Amino acid sequence: MIERLGCAIGGLADPEHPGDIVATVRAIEDAGYESAWSYEAFGADCFTPLAWWGSHTRTMRLGTDIAQMAARPPTGMAMAAMSLDQLSEGRAVIGLGLSGPQVVEGWYGMPFERPLGWTREYVAIMRATIAGERVAYEGKTYRLPAEGGSGLGRPIRSTLRGGRTDIPICLGAEGPKNISLAAEIADGWLPTNFSPSADDWYRERLELGFARRPGGRPENFEIAPAVSVAFGPDLESAANRIRPFIAYQIGANGAANMNFHLNAVARLGFEEPCREIQAKFLERDREGMVAAVPTEMVEAIALVGPPEKIRADLETKWNKCVATSLIARAGLDDLLQLAEVFRTTTGATQRQPV
Repeated sequence: MIERLGCAIGGLADPEHPGDIVATVRAIEDAGYESAWSYEAFGADCFTPLAWWGSHTRTMRLGTDIAQMAARPPTGMAMAAMSLDQLSEGRAVIGLGLSGPQVVEGWYGMPFERPLGWTREYVAIMRATIAGERVAYEGKTYRLPAEGGSGLGRPIRSTLRGGRTDIPICLGAEGPKNISLAAEIADGWLPTNFSPSADDWYRERLELGFARRPGGRPENFEIAPAVSVAFGPDLESAANRIRPFIAYQIGANGAANMNFHLNAVARLGFEEPCREIQAKFLERDREGMVAAVPTEMVEAIALVGPPEKIRADLETKWNKCVATSLIARAGLDDLLQLAEVFRTTTGATQRQPV
C-alpha cells in the first residue's frame, strides 16, 4: 500500500529563478509531501540541489533517485551522503544506480562491466565507510588500498563523527537480476517505468533476493516507484502531457541494443510499440516517436486523467501493489492537486499539510 508521498525535484530546477525554486519546495512540504528526490544524468549533480532544498525545508527526507555510481568512487559517494545527512539532521536517503553504457563509458570514461558485481562491491564499501570503519576491500572492481602506484596507500577511516552510521541505501533497478539484488543488499528499491499490472512479477523478483538475505526481508524495506503525474479534463489530454517523456525514455535514453527503459516497458506487454518508438527515434522522427506511445502504455506506468480517475487508480491499482511509497514526477500545480487527491484515498498516512 502507498503510505508515503514524495516528489522528484530535478524537473523543478530553474537556475534563473532560484527564489521560485525555494517557494516551490516549501509549498510542496507544506502540502504534506514526506520526501523530495533529486536525479542526475549528465547535467546537474543530485547532491547540490538536495543540500539547497534541505536548507529551506524542515522535515522532508532528501533522497537521490538516482546518484550515478560511475560519477564517484564508493568512498566519495559515502562522503557526500554523510555530509548531506549531517547537514539535514538525518534526512538523507541514498538511491544508487549505474545508468547505461552510453553514460558510463561516454560521460564517465569507465567500462560498463559486471554491473551486478560492481553494485555489490560499491554498496559494501559505502556501508563500511558510513559505519565509521577503517576501509579495506579486495574486489574485482575496487581495491582499497589500490595495488601498484606508490605503495603508500593504507586503510582510512572517515573523519566525520556524530552522524548516523546506517544511512539508508536504495537501488534504482529495472532488470530482473538487479531487482533481486536490491532486495538482497539494499534498504529499498527505486523503480522507474513501474506498473501495478506487473505486481506478481515484481514480488517474485524481490522474494528471490530476500531469500538470499540474512534475516529475510527487512521490516522497513521501501519500494518507491517514480511515477509521472498529469491531471486533465479527460484521459487523452492528460496522457498527451506525458507522452513526450515516455517516448524519450524508450526511444532515446539508451543504446539501440541495450536500453533498460525500453526493456522494462516492453515486459509489460508493449514490445511492439516500444520497437516502433525506438525506430522512429533512429529515423529522427520526433513527432512520430511521440505519436507511437499508446494511451494504454501511459496509463500502465503513469497517473493521468481527471482527479476522480487518479483517485480511483490509486485505490484500485497502486494501493494494492507492492509499492510502499510514490515519488511523483510533475509540475507544482499537479503536485499540489495530487496531495489533495492522495489525502482522500484509503490508507493514506503521509504527513499532514502545515
